Amino acid sequence: MEPQLSHQVTDSVATVVIRHPAKRNAMTAGMWQALPPLLEELAGDPGVRALVLTGEGGTFCAGADISTLRGAPLQAQGLAVAAEEALAAFPGPTLAAIRGHCVGGGAQLAAACDLRLAEEGALFGVTPARLGIVYPSSSTRRLVSLVGPATAKYLLFTAELMDTGRALRTGFVDEVLPEGELDKRVAELTRVLASRSRLTQAAAKEFANGRTDRDAHWAEQARGSGDTAEGVAAFLERRQPRFTWTTAG
Repeated sequence: MEPQLSHQVTDSVATVVIRHPAKRNAMTAGMWQALPPLLEELAGDPGVRALVLTGEGGTFCAGADISTLRGAPLQAQGLAVAAEEALAAFPGPTLAAIRGHCVGGGAQLAAACDLRLAEEGALFGVTPARLGIVYPSSSTRRLVSLVGPATAKYLLFTAELMDTGRALRTGFVDEVLPEGELDKRVAELTRVLASRSRLTQAAAKEFANGRTDRDAHWAEQARGSGDTAEGVAAFLERRQPRFTWTTAG
């Protein structure tokens, strides 16, 4: 099978699958380049309420395909950063569903998602020190914000892998599931995400990511959306709310 990214949309959830089984789903230059336009396409689909990123089979992503680093490592790193930033900027909630190795560029992609769920036995690593690569400043800051400076330094300095127990304790993952339970939990959580207010999620995502100049914008969006009135009415009437705000709002 040729290395590729595949995707499907089911019940308002887009699932993007990293497929390169011959190299544990390592990302080629073409795969890095394909991710931003794919995310832009999915972001423009009004039927997509949440996005799941996962790997084919028993591995999430073993990082960048090392053969792509031989000729122009800085160019390859630039492609990875562009893909990471596009994923971080996706307007809806994003979730990494992780099995097996989540290493290098795979850890970059997982860290760029809003939430990370892992199956017991997964392994995580940030490994530029094995290759003499300077980890990008944007990726370093994202890692620090996720796990704190001490753990980020440990991962970057040693390039050692951590298990799911440590990943959960340090905040790299949000939940660890027993073998065979990951897909069920991902489906359950994405149903919840898709049922909630897009307005709340979009504003919260901006604020959590450090945006500090849009309070007035989101207050105006809230006043005009009707989501608050609908949410309160649904609560009082003991029914599911029908939120209508969209990112085009």
